[in-house]
Amino acid sequence: MFKNPIPDNISEYTNVYDVLMERGLIEQCTDEKAVRELLNNEKIKFYIGFDPTADCLHVGHLIQVIIFLYMLKYGHHPVALVGGGTGMVGDPSGRSDMRRMMTVEEIDHNCQQFLNLFDRFIPIDYEWKHTMGEGVTGKGGCNYEPKDGTVVSINNAQWLRPLNYVEFVREVGSKFNVKEMLRAECFKKRMEEGGLSFFEFNYMLMQGYDFYVMARDFGLKMQLGGNDQWSNIIAGVDMSRKLAGIEVFGMTTGLLTKSDGQKMGKTASGALWLDESRVSVFDFFQYWRNIDDADVNKCLRMLTFLPMDEVNRLSALEGAEINKAKEVVAFELTKFVHGEEKAQKALEASRAVFAGGGVSQDMPTVKMNKEDFEGEGYGLAALMKEVGLEPSSSEAYRTIQGGGARINGEQITDKKYSVTVADIKDGCIVLQKGKKKFMKIEF
Repeated sequence: MFKNPIPDNISEYTNVYDVLMERGLIEQCTDEKAVRELLNNEKIKFYIGFDPTADCLHVGHLIQVIIFLYMLKYGHHPVALVGGGTGMVGDPSGRSDMRRMMTVEEIDHNCQQFLNLFDRFIPIDYEWKHTMGEGVTGKGGCNYEPKDGTVVSINNAQWLRPLNYVEFVREVGSKFNVKEMLRAECFKKRMEEGGLSFFEFNYMLMQGYDFYVMARDFGLKMQLGGNDQWSNIIAGVDMSRKLAGIEVFGMTTGLLTKSDGQKMGKTASGALWLDESRVSVFDFFQYWRNIDDADVNKCLRMLTFLPMDEVNRLSALEGAEINKAKEVVAFELTKFVHGEEKAQKALEASRAVFAGGGVSQDMPTVKMNKEDFEGEGYGLAALMKEVGLEPSSSEAYRTIQGGGARINGEQITDKKYSVTVADIKDGCIVLQKGKKKFMKIEF
């Protein structure tokens, strides 16, 4: 039985628009007054799109999942669109080069993996189905109205892959001025930095067509997405009006960025994935435990479900006390993504390692053969690369020489140091890179 993690006392407001504004989750809106009234007076269907560029959700998707939960809380009907069709091209937004072209099999696999992960956060009604009409503009429908308290899922491969291209460019492409489209930030930047393929140029029309199809077939009223999707959302608003005379709306959320403007959720080894097989629960917890002081308020507002008075109280802490707020951010986010039991273990492991200087059974761990450490042993730089603390031996050498490497808490500055059985303490070796990254080697 699904239980929405957002508490009833999350806000004094009763309109979800005001709640999202209060949390800092709204960046742009096609018509602020109309959208606020719409969300107050109707229970609308809206969608958020997810292109399957990988087989796992990462922290950048978390804002969109949180939007789903707020909208569900206030009685609206979310539609999760996975881009089995648009993924065939790839969104040029925010890109300096063309995305790698994936096979159909890879795209379909990634779409299914997204749905598997959605199941952890939102209640999906898999019985709801959409049916297409004839041709590019023929009206379709659905088998029933979405049920209250559930999310329905749809894949745009259903209407994009079978398209008759000539009919599509006649009916849809003829309605859009190329000069106007090139003003879009996603296209303008690419044109300035090296060009845009005709292949990618189709993406905006395809995403705009998504919006139109769903507005036409089952009364969808709004698209939400990250701020980088603004131009694509506008294309859908225009297309719905030009092709069918339907008024729809768009709203964006700010991208999850740090105070220095860089995207949050990027680590030395890549994205901060939401699957613990990609990023351990401990590492996930530690990422949030070590955010900058300036990012505490944003993370508490946007990523946790604490009431605003508690958000403001924690954000006001200063000096060493701000670490308590960071611990709350880490715990709440880890609880949301991985469950309370694992969050509690990560919290205890973090305190044991950092506060007590000890070893925790819940810290990241790899198993190796003791025989590899006998005799001359295992070079420290190579070992740091082997267990994933460093991307390369050269990076490990620089860390060691810079004083950032430790074995069982003791600093090692000799880049030629070999780790031997003599370094095994209580059946393990704990490697450390800087203040934040640990790896326990068990035998």
